[in-house]
Amino acid sequence: MSLIDTKAPHFDLEGSDGKRHRLDDYADKRLLLFFYPRDNSSGCTKEATAFRDLKPEFERLGFEILGISRDSMSAHIRFIDNHDLNMVLLSDPDAQVLKTYKAFGEKMMYGKTVSGIIRSTVLICHGIVRKHWTKISKAENHPAEVLEYLKTFHCD
Repeated sequence: MSLIDTKAPHFDLEGSDGKRHRLDDYADKRLLLFFYPRDNSSGCTKEATAFRDLKPEFERLGFEILGISRDSMSAHIRFIDNHDLNMVLLSDPDAQVLKTYKAFGEKMMYGKTVSGIIRSTVLICHGIVRKHWTKISKAENHPAEVLEYLKTFHCD
Protein backbone atom coordinates (compact mmCIF):
# COMPACT_ATOMS: atom_id res chain seq x y z
CA MET A 1 0.00 0.00 0.00
CA SER A 2 1.29 3.42 -0.95
CA LEU A 3 1.63 6.22 1.57
CA ILE A 4 0.87 8.89 -1.04
CA ASP A 5 -2.30 10.91 -0.39
CA THR A 6 -2.79 9.30 3.03
CA LYS A 7 -2.58 10.88 6.45
CA ALA A 8 1.07 10.87 7.49
CA PRO A 9 1.77 8.28 10.19
CA HIS A 10 2.18 9.77 13.66
CA PHE A 11 5.64 10.09 15.14
CA ASP A 12 6.93 11.23 18.51
CA LEU A 13 10.73 11.06 18.65
CA GLU A 14 13.62 12.64 20.51
CA GLY A 15 15.54 15.21 18.48
CA SER A 16 19.17 16.26 18.43
CA ASP A 17 18.01 19.70 19.61
CA GLY A 18 16.95 18.18 22.97
CA LYS A 19 13.22 18.39 22.18
CA ARG A 20 10.52 15.85 21.35
CA HIS A 21 9.25 16.12 17.79
CA ARG A 22 5.74 15.02 16.90
CA LEU A 23 3.91 15.01 13.60
CA ASP A 24 1.30 17.28 15.23
CA ASP A 25 4.01 19.95 15.67
CA TYR A 26 4.12 20.22 11.87
CA ALA A 27 0.37 20.03 11.16
CA ASP A 28 0.26 23.32 9.27
CA LYS A 29 3.71 23.02 7.72
CA ARG A 30 5.58 21.54 4.81
CA LEU A 31 7.91 18.81 5.98
CA LEU A 32 10.56 16.57 4.46
CA LEU A 33 11.53 13.46 6.39
CA PHE A 34 14.64 11.74 5.12
CA PHE A 35 15.31 8.25 6.43
CA TYR A 36 18.90 7.08 6.37
CA PRO A 37 20.78 3.98 7.57
CA ARG A 38 23.63 5.26 9.74
CA ASP A 39 25.33 8.39 11.04
CA ASN A 40 28.81 9.08 9.65
CA SER A 41 28.65 6.34 7.00
CA SER A 42 29.79 7.35 3.52
CA GLY A 43 26.43 7.48 1.70
CA CYS A 44 24.56 8.97 4.63
CA THR A 45 27.18 11.68 5.06
CA LYS A 46 26.93 12.59 1.36
CA GLU A 47 23.14 12.76 1.57
CA ALA A 48 23.02 14.74 4.84
CA THR A 49 25.66 17.27 3.72
CA ALA A 50 23.81 17.78 0.43
CA PHE A 51 20.60 18.49 2.39
CA ARG A 52 22.68 20.82 4.60
CA ASP A 53 24.01 22.75 1.63
CA LEU A 54 20.59 23.10 0.01
CA LYS A 55 18.66 23.80 3.22
CA PRO A 56 18.34 27.57 2.59
CA GLU A 57 16.64 26.81 -0.73
CA PHE A 58 14.28 24.30 0.89
CA GLU A 59 13.44 26.91 3.52
CA ARG A 60 12.73 29.53 0.82
CA LEU A 61 10.14 27.10 -0.54
CA GLY A 62 8.70 26.76 2.99
CA PHE A 63 9.97 23.26 3.86
CA GLU A 64 11.46 22.00 7.09
CA ILE A 65 13.83 19.02 7.02
CA LEU A 66 14.19 16.27 9.62
CA GLY A 67 16.51 13.26 9.35
CA ILE A 68 15.56 9.96 10.99
CA SER A 69 17.65 6.88 11.75
CA ARG A 70 17.98 4.29 14.51
CA ASP A 71 21.18 5.92 15.79
CA SER A 72 21.48 7.13 19.37
CA MET A 73 21.35 10.77 20.30
CA SER A 74 25.10 10.79 21.03
CA ALA A 75 25.77 9.39 17.53
CA HIS A 76 23.51 12.10 16.05
CA ILE A 77 25.38 14.83 17.92
CA ARG A 78 28.74 13.50 16.66
CA PHE A 79 27.35 13.35 13.10
CA ILE A 80 26.09 16.94 13.34
CA ASP A 81 29.39 18.16 14.83
CA ASN A 82 31.58 16.24 12.35
CA HIS A 83 29.77 17.65 9.31
CA ASP A 84 28.33 20.96 10.51
CA LEU A 85 24.79 19.76 9.85
CA ASN A 86 22.05 22.36 10.15
CA MET A 87 19.00 20.18 10.62
CA VAL A 88 17.46 18.25 13.48
CA LEU A 89 18.05 14.49 13.50
CA LEU A 90 15.53 12.22 15.20
CA SER A 91 16.30 8.93 16.90
CA ASP A 92 14.03 5.93 16.28
CA PRO A 93 15.95 3.16 18.11
CA ASP A 94 13.21 0.53 17.88
CA ALA A 95 12.44 1.38 14.19
CA GLN A 96 8.71 1.76 14.84
CA VAL A 97 8.42 5.05 12.95
CA LEU A 98 10.75 3.77 10.23
CA LYS A 99 8.42 0.79 9.74
CA THR A 100 5.25 2.91 9.57
CA TYR A 101 6.89 5.06 6.87
CA LYS A 102 8.01 1.92 4.97
CA ALA A 103 11.65 2.87 5.59
CA PHE A 104 12.59 -0.40 7.28
CA GLY A 105 12.45 -3.87 5.78
CA GLU A 106 14.17 -6.15 3.31
CA LYS A 107 16.67 -4.63 0.91
CA MET A 108 19.59 -5.74 -1.21
CA MET A 109 23.05 -5.01 0.13
CA TYR A 110 26.18 -6.29 -1.59
CA GLY A 111 24.08 -8.84 -3.47
CA LYS A 112 22.38 -10.24 -0.37
CA THR A 113 18.91 -9.69 1.03
CA VAL A 114 19.13 -8.09 4.46
CA SER A 115 16.74 -6.37 6.84
CA GLY A 116 17.43 -2.74 7.65
CA ILE A 117 16.73 0.91 6.99
CA ILE A 118 15.69 1.73 3.44
CA ARG A 119 17.01 5.11 2.34
CA SER A 120 13.90 7.11 1.45
CA THR A 121 12.30 10.53 1.74
CA VAL A 122 8.72 11.55 2.45
CA LEU A 123 7.13 14.89 1.59
CA ILE A 124 4.31 15.87 3.97
CA CYS A 125 2.03 18.85 3.40
CA HIS A 126 -0.44 19.78 6.12
CA GLY A 127 -0.31 16.25 7.56
CA ILE A 128 -0.78 14.40 4.24
CA VAL A 129 1.94 12.42 2.44
CA ARG A 130 2.27 13.97 -1.02
CA LYS A 131 5.41 12.24 -2.34
CA HIS A 132 7.47 9.23 -1.30
CA TRP A 133 10.90 8.64 -2.81
CA THR A 134 11.68 4.97 -2.22
CA LYS A 135 14.39 4.12 -4.75
CA ILE A 136 17.33 6.39 -4.10
CA SER A 137 20.30 5.23 -6.11
CA LYS A 138 22.75 8.08 -5.52
CA ALA A 139 22.45 9.52 -2.02
CA GLU A 140 24.57 12.59 -2.85
CA ASN A 141 22.27 13.59 -5.76
CA HIS A 142 18.96 12.91 -4.03
CA PRO A 143 18.56 16.24 -2.16
CA ALA A 144 19.01 18.19 -5.42
CA GLU A 145 16.43 15.94 -7.11
CA VAL A 146 13.98 16.59 -4.27
CA LEU A 147 14.59 20.34 -4.52
CA GLU A 148 13.95 20.32 -8.28
CA TYR A 149 10.68 18.47 -7.71
CA LEU A 150 9.60 20.96 -5.03
CA LYS A 151 10.21 23.94 -7.32
CA THR A 152 7.22 22.85 -9.42
CA PHE A 153 5.16 21.27 -6.63
CA HIS A 154 2.17 22.97 -5.00
CA CYS A 155 1.45 21.92 -1.45
CA ASP A 156 -2.09 23.25 -1.18
